[in-house]
Amino acid sequence: MAEPGLGTLGTIAFGIAIIAAAVGGAAVLTWFERRLLGIWQDRHGPNRLGPFGVLQVVADMLKLLTKHDWVPPFADRAVFVFAPTAIVVAMLLGFAVVPFGPDLYVLDLNIGLLFFLGMTSLAVYSVLLGGLASNNKYALLGGLRSAAQMVSYEVFMGLSLMGVVMLAGSFSLRDIVEAQRELWFCIPQFLGLLTFTVAGIAESHRLPFDLPEAEHELTAGFHTEYGGMKFAMFMLGEYLGLILISAMIVTLFFGGWLGPWLPPVVWFGLKVFALICFFILLRAAIPRPRYDQLMTLGWKVMLPLTLLNLMATGALALWWRA
Repeated sequence: MAEPGLGTLGTIAFGIAIIAAAVGGAAVLTWFERRLLGIWQDRHGPNRLGPFGVLQVVADMLKLLTKHDWVPPFADRAVFVFAPTAIVVAMLLGFAVVPFGPDLYVLDLNIGLLFFLGMTSLAVYSVLLGGLASNNKYALLGGLRSAAQMVSYEVFMGLSLMGVVMLAGSFSLRDIVEAQRELWFCIPQFLGLLTFTVAGIAESHRLPFDLPEAEHELTAGFHTEYGGMKFAMFMLGEYLGLILISAMIVTLFFGGWLGPWLPPVVWFGLKVFALICFFILLRAAIPRPRYDQLMTLGWKVMLPLTLLNLMATGALALWWRA
């Protein structure tokens, strides 16, 4: 593990700032997503509370805070309460290894990429436990869908990054960014970028891969019995996952903070913002597939593509060294 670039006190303060910014950004995204979807779908979106509906976030927060905090009598209370907390903690811990600039990071672990994969893997327990603890058939089906979906796509997510690791020669995210000074990895690792992006959408169960929720089929899936702040924490975890996946795609494939003229952190923020807009556009443009189509896509398309990318990258790396 490298020494913190900001010093001990600076790193602690920066970590607190990252948590505050991530949670605040996730809250603002609830408004921004609806507003952007409204523009793309030729409708107004939020426009009643404040200019352009910007106070909609405040209204949502007040509504969730004032709702009765109810736990179903037929639910496993301890697990029911723990489940929404787990996803928020796992997503926030994932931000610890993201380098926002040359010296702007909380931790520069030499296994930073593995740490990120581990945190995303822990998120599956939140959804699965939430579905099981609710003791509701719709929640149970949503939890089982989520377990199969997230565990399956974790395989392709990990394999899609092996090409990046071979080119950079390191699992450290700072080293991976520095290795892209001559050429961003989105070009030599286009197949890896494609499969990682699809796996990231499935891991965060964003539309069109929101099969664990699927309100048309499962009422609301794994969080059918949740309301108030517990429901808000599930939604917070989803939006934190969206920001984290966008930040990781920028770090691994689009040069991280690298760019001319502007300060590094500004470049990083602009790239992440563009990717968030792309994910929102997917929600507006692509219909939800059937569950069997989702699993077929993973095992029959994504897995061969990741293996092809892995073999091609390994062959080229051996040829260059020879």
